[in-house]
Amino acid sequence: MRNDGPPLFAVTEGDEAVQPSRPRHGQRTRRQSQTPVQRALGLLARREHSRKELVEKLVARGLDPDEVHAAVERLAGEGWQDDRRFAEGVVRNRAAGGYGPLYIRAELARHGLDDVEIAEALDGFEGDWVENAQELVRRRLGSQRQNSPSLTAQRKIADLLMRRGFGGDVVRQVSHLTRSALDVE
Repeated sequence: MRNDGPPLFAVTEGDEAVQPSRPRHGQRTRRQSQTPVQRALGLLARREHSRKELVEKLVARGLDPDEVHAAVERLAGEGWQDDRRFAEGVVRNRAAGGYGPLYIRAELARHGLDDVEIAEALDGFEGDWVENAQELVRRRLGSQRQNSPSLTAQRKIADLLMRRGFGGDVVRQVSHLTRSALDVE
C-alpha cells in the first residue's frame, strides 16, 4: 500500500507519535471557537434575522446568553442587524408568495417584532392586497373555477384566502369580482 500524502504520524527524537496538522481523508477539522459576534455575523451573512431569532439560535448553540445579547446589540448598533429591514423583507417575500397581511403580521410577531415595527413594515408594502389575492386565486384555482358551480367556487376561494391571511374585506372583494367573472363565463 503506497501513501504519497503526508505521514499520518511523525516520529520525533523521543520516539513519541505526533499527530499531523492536517486531518486524514474524510475527517473534519474542528472549528476554532468563534466569538458570539463572529457566529452572529455568520448567520446574518446567509440571510436577515430578527434580534429574537438571532439570540435564540446563538443560545441554542451553547453560547452565553449575556454575551449573545451584547453581541446582537453591538451588531444592531453597527447596522449589521436591523429588525425594520428584516420585517420589510418578510413582507415583500410573503406577499410575493401569496400570503396576506394577517398571516404576515402573525409571522412577524413570532419573530419578536413589536406592533409598531409590524405596522410600519405592512404600511410600507407598495403592492395591492386585492391584486395579490386575485393572482393567488388565478394561480391556485383557475381551472376549477370554470367547472365548479359559483357557490362552491366562492367557498373554495374564501377558504383559500382566509387560510393565507387575507382579511374579510379582501375576501369579499375578490369573491365578488370572481362571481362577476363566473357569471360572464
